[in-house]
Amino acid sequence: MSIQELLAETARLDASDLHIIAGFPPMLRISDQLHPVSGTTVLSPSQTEEYILALCTPERKELFLANKELDFSISTPQGRFRVNIYHQKGTVAGAFRHIPSTIRTIEALGLPKILYEFTKLRQGFVLVTGPTGEGKSTTLAAMIQHINETRGLHVITIEDPVEYVYPAGLSLISQREMHEDSHSWAVALRSVLREDPDVVLVGEMRDYETIAAALTIAETGHLVFATLHTNSASQTVDRIIDVFPEGQQQQIRYQIANTLEGVISQRLVPALSGGRLVICEVMTGIPAVRSIIRDGKTNQLDNVILTSSEYSMMTLEMSLAKAVIDGKISVEVASSYALRPEDLGRMIKRI
Repeated sequence: MSIQELLAETARLDASDLHIIAGFPPMLRISDQLHPVSGTTVLSPSQTEEYILALCTPERKELFLANKELDFSISTPQGRFRVNIYHQKGTVAGAFRHIPSTIRTIEALGLPKILYEFTKLRQGFVLVTGPTGEGKSTTLAAMIQHINETRGLHVITIEDPVEYVYPAGLSLISQREMHEDSHSWAVALRSVLREDPDVVLVGEMRDYETIAAALTIAETGHLVFATLHTNSASQTVDRIIDVFPEGQQQQIRYQIANTLEGVISQRLVPALSGGRLVICEVMTGIPAVRSIIRDGKTNQLDNVILTSSEYSMMTLEMSLAKAVIDGKISVEVASSYALRPEDLGRMIKRI
Protein backbone atom coordinates (compact mmCIF):
# COMPACT_ATOMS: atom_id res chain seq x y z
CA MET A 1 0.00 0.00 0.00
CA SER A 2 1.08 3.58 -0.63
CA ILE A 3 0.91 6.14 2.19
CA GLN A 4 -2.14 7.66 0.51
CA GLU A 5 -3.87 4.27 0.54
CA LEU A 6 -2.99 3.78 4.21
CA LEU A 7 -4.51 7.17 5.05
CA ALA A 8 -7.63 6.28 3.06
CA GLU A 9 -7.91 3.00 5.00
CA THR A 10 -7.59 4.92 8.27
CA ALA A 11 -10.56 7.08 7.31
CA ARG A 12 -12.59 4.15 5.92
CA LEU A 13 -12.29 2.15 9.14
CA ASP A 14 -12.95 5.24 11.29
CA ALA A 15 -9.61 4.77 13.05
CA SER A 16 -8.37 7.64 15.18
CA ASP A 17 -4.66 7.13 14.39
CA LEU A 18 -2.25 5.51 11.96
CA HIS A 19 1.26 4.57 13.14
CA ILE A 20 4.21 4.05 10.80
CA ILE A 21 7.22 2.51 12.61
CA ALA A 22 10.06 0.38 11.22
CA GLY A 23 9.94 -3.23 12.40
CA PHE A 24 6.13 -3.29 12.59
CA PRO A 25 3.31 -3.35 10.04
CA PRO A 26 1.29 -0.12 9.71
CA MET A 27 -0.98 0.00 12.78
CA LEU A 28 -4.42 1.57 13.24
CA ARG A 29 -5.99 2.65 16.53
CA ILE A 30 -9.65 1.61 16.45
CA SER A 31 -11.77 2.10 19.59
CA ASP A 32 -8.59 2.66 21.60
CA GLN A 33 -6.92 -0.62 20.49
CA LEU A 34 -4.09 -0.99 17.96
CA HIS A 35 -4.52 -3.37 15.00
CA PRO A 36 -2.26 -4.04 11.97
CA VAL A 37 -3.61 -2.84 8.64
CA SER A 38 -5.01 -5.86 6.80
CA GLY A 39 -2.80 -7.07 3.95
CA THR A 40 0.35 -5.25 5.09
CA THR A 41 3.70 -6.61 6.25
CA VAL A 42 6.48 -5.42 8.55
CA LEU A 43 7.95 -2.11 7.37
CA SER A 44 11.65 -1.63 6.71
CA PRO A 45 13.47 1.61 7.67
CA SER A 46 13.65 2.59 4.00
CA GLN A 47 9.88 2.11 3.63
CA THR A 48 9.00 4.27 6.62
CA GLU A 49 11.32 7.00 5.37
CA GLU A 50 9.79 6.82 1.90
CA TYR A 51 6.24 6.98 3.29
CA ILE A 52 6.88 9.92 5.56
CA LEU A 53 9.15 12.08 3.43
CA ALA A 54 6.65 11.75 0.56
CA LEU A 55 4.35 14.01 2.63
CA CYS A 56 6.98 16.67 3.33
CA THR A 57 7.59 19.85 1.39
CA PRO A 58 11.25 20.88 1.04
CA GLU A 59 10.75 23.31 3.94
CA ARG A 60 9.32 20.58 6.16
CA LYS A 61 12.17 18.22 5.29
CA GLU A 62 14.66 20.87 6.30
CA LEU A 63 12.90 21.48 9.63
CA PHE A 64 12.60 17.75 10.27
CA LEU A 65 16.27 17.09 9.61
CA ALA A 66 17.26 19.99 11.86
CA ASN A 67 14.88 19.27 14.76
CA LYS A 68 14.49 15.46 14.50
CA GLU A 69 10.69 15.82 14.93
CA LEU A 70 7.95 17.93 13.39
CA ASP A 71 4.20 18.61 13.63
CA PHE A 72 2.14 19.57 10.59
CA SER A 73 -1.23 18.86 8.98
CA ILE A 74 -2.25 17.53 5.58
CA SER A 75 -5.51 17.43 3.62
CA THR A 76 -6.71 14.35 1.73
CA PRO A 77 -9.99 13.49 -0.01
CA GLN A 78 -10.88 11.51 3.14
CA GLY A 79 -10.28 14.41 5.53
CA ARG A 80 -7.42 16.07 7.34
CA PHE A 81 -4.64 14.47 9.35
CA ARG A 82 -2.54 15.91 12.14
CA VAL A 83 0.94 14.52 11.60
CA ASN A 84 3.84 14.09 14.00
CA ILE A 85 7.02 12.70 12.44
CA TYR A 86 9.98 11.72 14.57
CA HIS A 87 13.04 9.49 14.84
CA GLN A 88 13.20 6.27 16.85
CA LYS A 89 16.21 3.93 17.01
CA GLY A 90 17.76 5.90 14.19
CA THR A 91 14.80 5.42 11.84
CA VAL A 92 12.00 7.69 10.67
CA ALA A 93 8.53 7.16 12.20
CA GLY A 94 5.18 8.91 12.15
CA ALA A 95 1.82 9.20 13.93
CA PHE A 96 -1.18 10.39 11.92
CA ARG A 97 -4.32 11.57 13.77
CA HIS A 98 -7.43 11.54 11.57
CA ILE A 99 -9.44 14.76 11.71
CA PRO A 100 -12.95 14.19 10.28
CA SER A 101 -14.02 16.63 7.58
CA THR A 102 -17.35 17.28 9.34
CA ILE A 103 -17.33 19.17 12.64
CA ARG A 104 -19.82 17.49 14.98
CA THR A 105 -22.06 19.64 17.17
CA ILE A 106 -21.89 19.91 20.96
CA GLU A 107 -25.13 17.91 21.18
CA ALA A 108 -23.99 15.21 18.73
CA LEU A 109 -20.81 14.67 20.75
CA GLY A 110 -22.85 14.22 23.93
CA LEU A 111 -21.13 17.13 25.66
CA PRO A 112 -22.72 19.01 28.60
CA LYS A 113 -25.17 21.75 27.57
CA ILE A 114 -23.22 24.33 29.61
CA LEU A 115 -20.77 24.44 26.68
CA TYR A 116 -23.42 26.32 24.69
CA GLU A 117 -23.34 29.01 27.41
CA PHE A 118 -19.55 29.29 27.14
CA THR A 119 -19.91 30.11 23.42
CA LYS A 120 -22.20 33.06 24.27
CA LEU A 121 -19.64 34.80 26.49
CA ARG A 122 -18.21 38.15 25.48
CA GLN A 123 -14.95 37.63 27.36
CA GLY A 124 -13.25 35.20 29.69
CA PHE A 125 -11.09 32.09 29.83
CA VAL A 126 -12.45 28.61 28.98
CA LEU A 127 -10.16 25.57 29.24
CA VAL A 128 -10.63 22.09 27.81
CA THR A 129 -8.30 19.66 29.54
CA GLY A 130 -7.46 15.98 29.72
CA PRO A 131 -4.74 13.54 28.64
CA THR A 132 -3.59 13.28 25.03
CA GLY A 133 -6.09 11.66 22.67
CA GLU A 134 -9.21 12.36 24.75
CA GLY A 135 -11.01 14.55 22.20
CA LYS A 136 -10.05 18.03 23.41
CA SER A 137 -9.57 19.41 19.88
CA THR A 138 -12.95 18.01 18.80
CA THR A 139 -14.68 19.68 21.74
CA LEU A 140 -13.02 23.02 21.00
CA ALA A 141 -13.96 22.71 17.32
CA ALA A 142 -17.61 22.09 18.26
CA MET A 143 -17.68 25.29 20.35
CA ILE A 144 -15.92 27.39 17.72
CA GLN A 145 -18.27 26.08 15.02
CA HIS A 146 -21.30 26.95 17.19
CA ILE A 147 -19.96 30.51 17.44
CA ASN A 148 -19.43 30.47 13.67
CA GLU A 149 -23.09 29.50 13.16
CA THR A 150 -24.62 31.94 15.65
CA ARG A 151 -22.42 35.04 16.04
CA GLY A 152 -20.69 37.45 13.66
CA LEU A 153 -17.26 37.62 15.32
CA HIS A 154 -13.59 37.53 14.35
CA VAL A 155 -12.17 34.22 15.61
CA ILE A 156 -8.41 33.68 15.49
CA THR A 157 -6.97 30.21 16.10
CA ILE A 158 -3.28 29.61 16.79
CA GLU A 159 -2.49 25.94 16.36
CA ASP A 160 0.40 23.52 15.90
CA PRO A 161 -0.81 22.30 13.50
CA VAL A 162 -4.22 23.48 12.26
CA GLU A 163 -6.64 20.59 12.74
CA TYR A 164 -10.30 21.29 11.92
CA VAL A 165 -10.99 23.71 9.06
CA TYR A 166 -14.17 25.74 9.56
CA PRO A 167 -16.72 26.27 6.77
CA ALA A 168 -18.10 29.68 5.85
CA GLY A 169 -20.53 30.96 8.48
CA LEU A 170 -21.47 34.18 10.27
CA SER A 171 -17.98 34.62 11.74
CA LEU A 172 -14.67 35.53 10.16
CA ILE A 173 -12.17 32.82 11.12
CA SER A 174 -8.39 33.25 10.79
CA GLN A 175 -6.41 30.05 11.36
CA ARG A 176 -2.69 30.39 11.99
CA GLU A 177 -0.33 27.41 11.97
CA MET A 178 3.12 27.26 13.53
CA HIS A 179 5.97 27.31 10.98
CA GLU A 180 3.52 27.99 8.13
CA ASP A 181 1.98 31.27 9.35
CA SER A 182 4.15 32.25 12.32
CA HIS A 183 7.64 31.50 13.57
CA SER A 184 6.71 31.03 17.23
CA TRP A 185 3.86 30.88 19.75
CA ALA A 186 5.22 33.93 21.55
CA VAL A 187 5.22 36.09 18.42
CA ALA A 188 1.77 34.88 17.29
CA LEU A 189 0.21 35.54 20.71
CA ARG A 190 1.83 38.97 21.01
CA SER A 191 0.51 40.04 17.63
CA VAL A 192 -3.00 38.59 17.99
CA LEU A 193 -4.28 41.63 19.89
CA ARG A 194 -3.45 43.81 16.86
CA GLU A 195 -5.58 41.61 14.62
CA ASP A 196 -8.96 42.78 16.03
CA PRO A 197 -10.04 39.43 17.54
CA ASP A 198 -13.22 38.74 19.47
CA VAL A 199 -12.38 35.09 20.18
CA VAL A 200 -8.92 33.51 20.38
CA LEU A 201 -8.28 29.75 20.39
CA VAL A 202 -4.85 28.75 21.70
CA GLY A 203 -4.23 25.20 20.47
CA GLU A 204 -2.11 24.27 23.47
CA MET A 205 -0.74 26.18 26.45
CA ARG A 206 2.72 24.67 26.52
CA ASP A 207 4.82 26.90 28.73
CA TYR A 208 5.13 30.02 30.85
CA GLU A 209 5.04 32.42 27.86
CA THR A 210 1.98 30.81 26.26
CA ILE A 211 -0.01 30.71 29.49
CA ALA A 212 0.91 34.30 30.40
CA ALA A 213 -0.12 35.54 26.95
CA ALA A 214 -3.43 33.62 27.01
CA LEU A 215 -4.30 35.09 30.43
CA THR A 216 -3.46 38.60 29.22
CA ILE A 217 -5.65 38.20 26.13
CA ALA A 218 -8.58 37.07 28.30
CA GLU A 219 -7.95 39.89 30.78
CA THR A 220 -8.07 42.51 28.02
CA GLY A 221 -11.70 41.73 27.16
CA HIS A 222 -11.53 38.77 24.77
CA LEU A 223 -12.96 35.27 24.89
CA VAL A 224 -10.11 32.75 25.01
CA PHE A 225 -10.38 28.98 24.54
CA ALA A 226 -7.33 26.83 25.26
CA THR A 227 -6.21 23.31 26.13
CA LEU A 228 -3.99 21.91 28.86
CA HIS A 229 -2.85 18.36 29.63
CA THR A 230 -4.24 17.97 33.14
CA ASN A 231 -6.50 15.38 34.79
CA SER A 232 -9.00 17.54 36.69
CA ALA A 233 -10.30 21.07 37.11
CA SER A 234 -8.44 21.67 40.38
CA GLN A 235 -5.21 20.28 38.94
CA THR A 236 -5.63 22.64 35.98
CA VAL A 237 -5.65 25.71 38.21
CA ASP A 238 -2.63 24.45 40.17
CA ARG A 239 -0.70 23.69 36.97
CA ILE A 240 -1.21 27.19 35.61
CA ILE A 241 -0.12 28.81 38.88
CA ASP A 242 2.88 26.52 39.36
CA VAL A 243 4.32 27.46 35.94
CA PHE A 244 5.07 30.95 37.27
CA PRO A 245 7.87 32.02 39.65
CA GLU A 246 6.76 32.14 43.28
CA GLY A 247 6.87 35.94 43.35
CA GLN A 248 4.28 36.16 40.56
CA GLN A 249 1.90 33.46 41.74
CA GLN A 250 -0.42 35.69 43.77
CA GLN A 251 -0.85 38.01 40.78
CA ILE A 252 -1.64 34.98 38.58
CA ARG A 253 -4.23 33.75 41.10
CA TYR A 254 -6.00 37.10 40.76
CA GLN A 255 -5.80 36.94 36.96
CA ILE A 256 -7.28 33.43 36.87
CA ALA A 257 -9.97 34.33 39.41
CA ASN A 258 -10.96 37.38 37.35
CA THR A 259 -11.07 35.64 33.96
CA LEU A 260 -11.85 31.93 34.39
CA GLU A 261 -15.34 31.04 33.15
CA GLY A 262 -15.07 27.29 32.85
CA VAL A 263 -12.90 24.16 32.87
CA ILE A 264 -13.99 21.01 31.06
CA SER A 265 -11.83 17.98 31.89
CA GLN A 266 -12.76 15.10 29.63
CA ARG A 267 -12.10 11.43 28.85
CA LEU A 268 -13.18 9.13 26.03
CA VAL A 269 -14.44 5.96 27.72
CA PRO A 270 -15.28 2.60 26.06
CA ALA A 271 -19.06 2.33 25.72
CA LEU A 272 -21.13 -0.84 26.12
CA SER A 273 -22.63 -0.24 22.67
CA GLY A 274 -19.19 0.02 21.06
CA GLY A 275 -17.07 3.06 20.30
CA ARG A 276 -16.23 5.62 22.97
CA LEU A 277 -18.35 7.92 25.12
CA VAL A 278 -17.22 11.36 26.27
CA ILE A 279 -17.22 11.80 30.06
CA CYS A 280 -16.68 15.29 31.49
CA GLU A 281 -15.84 17.02 34.72
CA VAL A 282 -17.11 20.61 34.61
CA MET A 283 -16.21 23.58 36.79
CA THR A 284 -17.76 27.01 36.19
CA GLY A 285 -16.50 30.38 37.38
CA ILE A 286 -19.04 31.02 40.12
CA PRO A 287 -18.09 33.45 42.95
CA ALA A 288 -17.14 30.60 45.33
CA VAL A 289 -14.67 29.20 42.77
CA ARG A 290 -13.17 32.63 42.10
CA SER A 291 -12.77 33.27 45.85
CA ILE A 292 -11.04 29.92 46.42
CA ILE A 293 -8.60 30.53 43.57
CA ARG A 294 -7.88 34.07 44.78
CA ASP A 295 -7.17 32.80 48.31
CA GLY A 296 -4.91 29.97 47.14
CA LYS A 297 -7.17 27.23 48.58
CA THR A 298 -7.47 25.12 45.42
CA ASN A 299 -7.70 21.94 47.53
CA GLN A 300 -11.32 23.02 48.19
CA LEU A 301 -12.31 23.15 44.52
CA ASP A 302 -13.28 19.47 44.27
CA ASN A 303 -15.77 19.86 47.11
CA VAL A 304 -17.33 22.96 45.51
CA ILE A 305 -17.76 21.09 42.21
CA LEU A 306 -19.32 18.14 44.06
CA THR A 307 -21.90 20.33 45.81
CA SER A 308 -22.74 22.80 43.01
CA SER A 309 -24.68 20.78 40.44
CA GLU A 310 -27.25 23.60 40.26
CA TYR A 311 -24.52 25.63 38.48
CA SER A 312 -24.00 22.85 35.88
CA MET A 313 -20.93 21.56 37.70
CA MET A 314 -20.06 17.88 37.97
CA THR A 315 -17.07 15.85 39.04
CA LEU A 316 -15.65 13.15 36.80
CA GLU A 317 -17.10 10.55 39.19
CA MET A 318 -20.59 12.09 38.97
CA SER A 319 -20.42 11.89 35.18
CA LEU A 320 -19.12 8.30 35.26
CA ALA A 321 -21.82 7.24 37.76
CA LYS A 322 -24.57 8.71 35.56
CA ALA A 323 -23.21 6.82 32.54
CA VAL A 324 -23.23 3.57 34.55
CA ILE A 325 -26.81 4.14 35.76
CA ASP A 326 -27.92 4.98 32.20
CA GLY A 327 -26.46 1.67 31.01
CA LYS A 328 -23.88 3.31 28.75
CA ILE A 329 -20.66 2.03 30.37
CA SER A 330 -19.76 -0.82 32.71
CA VAL A 331 -18.92 -0.40 36.39
CA GLU A 332 -15.45 -1.85 35.73
CA VAL A 333 -14.71 0.70 33.01
CA ALA A 334 -16.03 3.54 35.19
CA SER A 335 -13.81 2.45 38.09
CA SER A 336 -10.72 2.33 35.88
CA TYR A 337 -11.25 5.96 34.77
CA ALA A 338 -12.28 7.43 38.14
CA LEU A 339 -9.83 9.70 39.95
CA ARG A 340 -11.60 8.84 43.24
CA PRO A 341 -12.99 5.28 42.89
CA GLU A 342 -14.41 5.30 46.43
CA ASP A 343 -16.58 8.34 45.57
CA LEU A 344 -17.77 6.61 42.40
CA GLY A 345 -18.74 3.49 44.39
CA ARG A 346 -20.81 5.54 46.83
CA MET A 347 -22.59 7.40 44.03
CA ILE A 348 -23.54 4.18 42.23
CA LYS A 349 -24.81 2.51 45.43
CA ARG A 350 -26.82 5.57 46.45
CA ILE A 351 -28.85 5.64 43.24
